[in-house]
Amino acid sequence: MVRGPTGRELLQILNVRVLGSGDRVVVFSHGFGTDQSSWNRILQYFCNYRVVIYDLVCSGSVNPDHFNFRRYTTLDAYVDDLLAVLDALGIQRCYFVGHSVSAMIGILAAIQRPQLFAKLVLIGCSPRFLNDNNYHGGFERGEIEAVLAAMETNYKSWVQGYAPLVVGADVPEAVQEFSRTLFNMRPDISLFVCRTVFNSDLRGVLHLVRVPCVIVQTASDMSVPPSVAAYLKSHLGGRATIELLPTEGHLPHLSHPQVLGAVLRRALAR
Repeated sequence: MVRGPTGRELLQILNVRVLGSGDRVVVFSHGFGTDQSSWNRILQYFCNYRVVIYDLVCSGSVNPDHFNFRRYTTLDAYVDDLLAVLDALGIQRCYFVGHSVSAMIGILAAIQRPQLFAKLVLIGCSPRFLNDNNYHGGFERGEIEAVLAAMETNYKSWVQGYAPLVVGADVPEAVQEFSRTLFNMRPDISLFVCRTVFNSDLRGVLHLVRVPCVIVQTASDMSVPPSVAAYLKSHLGGRATIELLPTEGHLPHLSHPQVLGAVLRRALAR
């Protein structure tokens, strides 16, 4: 096993910020292709919380020298980073809001340390993106390989085509923002992480999650079909509810922050 930096080192490497001074702690963890700035339009709804935000090591806002290709071959290393950050901050109990791959990171972290998490909010979460027998993840293997080949051939062209599809909604500023953070990623790191995410399969461990979960799903998401939210609800081991947003796209925190912000506040207040 390749050891990573210590918790204190990670606070600097991952640009960890703690905002506010509320009694309750909420951690926001971004998805693939973005960084912590993707939560900027959401944070106003959590003035009464102590908010922790950070960048995944693969994001373009982190020095790429810190991305160890031997260490980040699975999601487990990202889980280790999250837990190390929370320990370094002395946090003993928190709410966790994770988008896309970070929702999966939160699931794995809650299996390891259930006492640390009061609730998981899983936005655009998928335990498996590939279709498999009776499971509909949304993608065939050939489609995934085509995406990876396009990234490798011409990253700029791929971003220009990919960003509008993933944002989904007709919100140009959200497409512009997502394109910016995608372009900030070093292309070889982006390709490596994308392959790691597409090859991940968490279906076999969902029953181990005992922490209450809120599954947030938009009405139309090209990355995660609605059937995945239903699959999560029926296979997670603890209490799980679904919040269906009347919006489009995989990035509601960029495209519809008011709608998502209201849902998140309600989910954490329960």
